[in-house]
Amino acid sequence: MSDVVTLDASERELFRDTLKKFLQNEVAPYYEQWEKDGIFPRELWSKMGENGFLCVDVPEEYGGYGAGFQLSAIVVEELARGGYGAICTSVSVHSDIVAPYITHLGTDEQKRYWLPKLVSGEAVGAIAMTEPGAGSDLQGMRTSAVKSGDEYTVNGSKTFITNGQHCDLVIVAAKTDPTKGSKGISLFTVDCASPGFNRGRNLDKMGLHSGDTSELFFEDMKVTSDQVLGGLGEGFVCLMKELPRERLILAVGAIAACDGMMDWTVEYVTERKAFGATLSNFQNTRFKLAELKTQIEVNRAYVSQCNEKYQRAELTATEASMVKLSTTELQCNVADECLQLFGGYGYMTEYPISRAFIDARVQRIYGGTSEIMKEIIARDILGR
Repeated sequence: MSDVVTLDASERELFRDTLKKFLQNEVAPYYEQWEKDGIFPRELWSKMGENGFLCVDVPEEYGGYGAGFQLSAIVVEELARGGYGAICTSVSVHSDIVAPYITHLGTDEQKRYWLPKLVSGEAVGAIAMTEPGAGSDLQGMRTSAVKSGDEYTVNGSKTFITNGQHCDLVIVAAKTDPTKGSKGISLFTVDCASPGFNRGRNLDKMGLHSGDTSELFFEDMKVTSDQVLGGLGEGFVCLMKELPRERLILAVGAIAACDGMMDWTVEYVTERKAFGATLSNFQNTRFKLAELKTQIEVNRAYVSQCNEKYQRAELTATEASMVKLSTTELQCNVADECLQLFGGYGYMTEYPISRAFIDARVQRIYGGTSEIMKEIIARDILGR
């Protein structure tokens, strides 16, 4: 990471302010309608790319800023703090999962072809691991890639794929040798215009309504050897190497979402009256906010520590699991406690806290469930 462009605090804050203005003008007036529509428009990707908010840490030679992880974290922070959970999830998959996979694992040709398109928003990225019969158990996947000459024929299906309707590039995990277990899994860069690639329905989710989440199907889809990403049979190892960033960015978003919920709640309790006094005058309100603020700041400190370790390439899988577990569990707790302080109004969809409550729930599932995080942490503690 020695070639990372270093930005000082004032430059980062200028970037944050520019992003805030963009979200205020291009997202805030329309987000509620997009939630009702069940998808945000494809044009938003192009607008974000044009304004420099996608894949900001992609090297300059491929169109990015070449900036550090901190700048990418700012994008997620502002989307999460604003209550735009669906866009936050979609952008983090595109910028913090797909783009780093190409940057870290791709060949020169793959980087030159895909990275500029991801930065500009010309191409939207997705990653296809989860299958209907195999969620967190990647070794149980059934999608196959059978080699014949210089080609592979891919057959199978994936589900719960973020950006599945909008994607132009999808990184597909498939079994290239079913006899080798985890060592028989490979990754492929798939152009979504390829014959045999089919999008299923846009899944109807409990929350994150405007983010497209889809089923994908591969029917005798042909890919070539130069579409292998990270080496043949190295798919599982590559996935494990890239998971710490995915879990760290989820933690970053969780803390920012907590900040947003706290801001809304403080504003509400200082204005809302009950029994002749504002809610902020009641001890229960004051103590509850004090407890939540303390928990948020303690978790923020650990996120910052993990952020620094990631930038030094020192963040371990266990640490990434701990920060993801703690912050996402906290996000759900903050959502619940803040909604409670809103009372009946918190249950009404006109108040953003209700949407934040629903959107928070998936944080404990995707990127590795809380139970999987605990297992990883326990194995490190117990040495098995």
